Amino acid sequence: MGNQGESSPCEAQDAVGFIKSMRQLKERSGLTYRELEERAARNGDVLARSTLSDVLRRTNLPRPEMLAAFVRACGEGERVDLWLDARDQIAARTPVVPATAPAGSTSDQSDEDRPPHLERRPQPQNAEVAGIQPRRFKARTVALASTLIVPLLAVVAWGLIPDDSGTANTQGSPADGWVTIRPARTPDLCLTDGRDRDGAYDNAVAVQLPCAQITVPRTYLEPAGEGLYRIQWHHPVEGKGCLTVMSTGEVKGMLEPRNDCAQATLFRLEPVSADETEGFRIRPANSSRCLGLVDDDTVEGAEAIEEPCTGADDQRFLVRTG
Repeated sequence: MGNQGESSPCEAQDAVGFIKSMRQLKERSGLTYRELEERAARNGDVLARSTLSDVLRRTNLPRPEMLAAFVRACGEGERVDLWLDARDQIAARTPVVPATAPAGSTSDQSDEDRPPHLERRPQPQNAEVAGIQPRRFKARTVALASTLIVPLLAVVAWGLIPDDSGTANTQGSPADGWVTIRPARTPDLCLTDGRDRDGAYDNAVAVQLPCAQITVPRTYLEPAGEGLYRIQWHHPVEGKGCLTVMSTGEVKGMLEPRNDCAQATLFRLEPVSADETEGFRIRPANSSRCLGLVDDDTVEGAEAIEEPCTGADDQRFLVRTG
């Protein structure tokens, strides 16, 4: 493991230094994000590699249970208390700045917003990484006046959007407007924003997560003529982004929200069979391919991706109103 002092959390004076120590610990472990996730699972912990990748890029303190799982996965289980004590000392010195949560949000208060005396130390096993990671749309630029006024108005308006589970469309074409898009095999999961599981990309991509845990962004299916649609994501702070199939890079074929909806991918939604309740194939208009899920996965966090049309079950999606 090398010199333990190289990643001593006690030397960190603030959250930035603490995250730097975490990155050093990961580098010294020699483990990839995927290997850390697998090690954590063997320890009885939950440590999603996409979450860890995001935390190590941030400048905020991690949640205690996530930190403990990370340190154990790196092979330093005997030093978990040392890391937690160092984290608590920094948290106690950090001013608490309340965050504005989207209307209707039921997620737990974030770690950086919770006063240190309310934080709970993680259990040694079966700790869960809670919450959905911060969303970041591509090339988002907002004027100063908009950052002060628009988010507040958007949060208020967000509460006016219907939030029922919806019903599956039973017509030859999907209902437009506010919808959820769900893999037909796992209808309790919805396509929403997350991070690629290998941590190869900084921005949000479309992944499947439990619908019951998702409050934002909301999905809007916009008709674009000739049977084509734009798939919009609306976030009370980030604004509107339209899903676009990425054509290059480490996450080629995955979908991310782009500000310029005029240049976004148009999609054709085709009924799988005469019984529309079986779902739709979602096909980019500019290719002969279909949307599916990476590695045909049914797990939470699996990424949506453009791939050859096979007729496999991972390429069937339910479109539900509401």
